[in-house]
Amino acid sequence: MGRTQQAQMDVSNTVDVSDPLAVSVAVRDILTGCYRGYDFSAVDALIADFSRLYRGHFPGFNACDIGYHDMQHVLDVTLAMARLLDGHDRGNLADLYLGPDLALAGIAAALFHDSGYIRRIRDSRNKNGAAYTRVHVSRSARFLAEYLPQSAAFPVTGVCTRIVHFTGYEIDPSDIPVADARERRLGELLGTADLIAQMADVDYTRKCREHLYEEFRIGGLAGEHASQYAGATVFRSPQHLLESTPEFMRNAISLRLEGHFGGAFQFAAVHFGGENLYMDAIQRNCLALEAELAGIGASVVIS
Repeated sequence: MGRTQQAQMDVSNTVDVSDPLAVSVAVRDILTGCYRGYDFSAVDALIADFSRLYRGHFPGFNACDIGYHDMQHVLDVTLAMARLLDGHDRGNLADLYLGPDLALAGIAAALFHDSGYIRRIRDSRNKNGAAYTRVHVSRSARFLAEYLPQSAAFPVTGVCTRIVHFTGYEIDPSDIPVADARERRLGELLGTADLIAQMADVDYTRKCREHLYEEFRIGGLAGEHASQYAGATVFRSPQHLLESTPEFMRNAISLRLEGHFGGAFQFAAVHFGGENLYMDAIQRNCLALEAELAGIGASVVIS
């Protein structure tokens, strides 16, 4: 990457992940290159509907009103998912080859994996989507169950409502019900895409400080009125969140990316021809944040 990376650019500094059209073109190029002859026109329709939903133009729903799990995050995850799918299926893993139908399911699930944060217009209980932080994945599954049967990707509804749970913490990944080993692998790729896209974001630290803490506060996971629940840390302040982030990143790699998701992040390197831009960026972000917190150049390398 020979030029400074702007905040709206993806990890390769080639795709503007704040632009649905740019991501649509990139995703279709990746998928049609991997699955030649398959009609991926449904991708354009899905991304158009996603854009309408997040911008407040989808019937019955408000616009996205949160700053971390926003449109750019989802588009970044969707692009990462396409790259992982490409790297995975180019490896010709005979028994776990996913193929174009499941690839389309993976893209649909990626696009709407955080739809549970979007409030319905009739919602009079909460004034911000972050209030649904603890249950947003289950809400996303319900949205997919309602939306997909009417969409261009209607045949993959069941797959999507199951694998979307790999992006959250409501169900332990080993307990998520799936149809078979191929569907589980698809879920592992989706959970991986969600984590590596956000942790590799060049603006990750700022977004944690300025947006993620506020989402956690509204969702009851931060601040003086927060309550503890299994597997979650209650953050006392934005600084406490930042101080906890390097450990979160290391645990995300060891427990989820390498553990629950079976090292699926390695397929990004296959897509990129050997270099794993996501994991390299995650390491840089972690080292930079640790140095910032320490106030010196010291750092701890992710192994």
